[in-house]
Amino acid sequence: MKNKTVIYLLALAVFLIGTIEYIITGIIQMVAIDLSVSTSVAGLLVTAFALSAAIGAPIVIALTINVDRKKILLWMLSLFIISNFITFFSHSFAMVLLSRILQGLSGGIATVVAMAVATRLVDSEKRGSAIGIILMGLSSSLVFGVPLGTILSEMIGWKALFILISVITIIPLVVVYRSVPTIKEQEPVTIAMQLAILKDKRIVSAVAVTLFYVGGYSTLFTYLTPFLQASANLSIANISGILLLAGICSFVGSSIGGVVADKKGPKFTIFTGLVLQILMLLLLAVIGGNLVGIIAVIMIWMIATWSTSPAQQYYLVTLVPKSPDIALSVNTSFIQFGFALGSGLGGFVISNSSVLHLSLVSAGTVVLALVMTTLLVAFERHASSKSLMEKC
Repeated sequence: MKNKTVIYLLALAVFLIGTIEYIITGIIQMVAIDLSVSTSVAGLLVTAFALSAAIGAPIVIALTINVDRKKILLWMLSLFIISNFITFFSHSFAMVLLSRILQGLSGGIATVVAMAVATRLVDSEKRGSAIGIILMGLSSSLVFGVPLGTILSEMIGWKALFILISVITIIPLVVVYRSVPTIKEQEPVTIAMQLAILKDKRIVSAVAVTLFYVGGYSTLFTYLTPFLQASANLSIANISGILLLAGICSFVGSSIGGVVADKKGPKFTIFTGLVLQILMLLLLAVIGGNLVGIIAVIMIWMIATWSTSPAQQYYLVTLVPKSPDIALSVNTSFIQFGFALGSGLGGFVISNSSVLHLSLVSAGTVVLALVMTTLLVAFERHASSKSLMEKC
């Protein structure tokens, strides 16, 4: 593959962006104490990043569709670096919240543009592999970035971690400047084109499934550190190990989900994944302080959750075979909306109830995803029956 080194360094940039997005999960109590806010309020930092990426990124990408992709990538990586410095020098929650909004906007745009740029740097038959490498950077941020970032935050302080990531981000920034050519899109994709596909009931149901299952995942995962401490009185080192295992299981789940979707079909994979998620979340609510049991359940939960993602995206592609990129871009926005929904819902639960109730609320949210999947199948059967009657 030509330009392989450049593509791997773009993946490094996406890895760093993903680490910044998810790191709050591991350090949420450190941040809350340092900024003198409650844990639920600190959870808004996850919400701010997610909403900024979900709403701001698609709009900016559509408005700048005719601008050189290299320039956009340089601007966004630069803004991402600056936003991390703002976090480091912030002495109030409001300033950190502002930096998270900038991180979400710049990081969300940079991730999408990095995938587009990667496909232009390779031969047409290697474009899928190029996108895969970029997405590997994103999934690796959960596997390695969050647990390593949590440990480093304990050693050097959570704010210093943001400076460290900014410094490392300079490497892909320089590579983009020196090695990426001028790139302009041939066929612009407008916001209107993205919203037009939402007229299809099946697509609306599909992205609702994404919203609710990701929301259910984020409800617990955002506050997994305080949940584990309350459940089994674990140390930060123990929790870092569990987060590492959870990250590895997310990587495994993504692989399993793709294979099962190919063999059994995406709908079967989605149903199975959602049912497993619900069962594991309910088990977490009743398992008590059994550490081995908690770890086993979290591992199965992560595999089930992340196996749903490739199946869901594969299903959306089958719904819009002529414009899969539009469907996937809309789905990506709903993933971020899901993270925002979950972190906000989890914060509400902690403020008004107990952190130990998070798994039950999370399970309830995933049940909504299962309901929407059932509606999706019903819509498909109705459409098939209508088509058959028209032929007769």
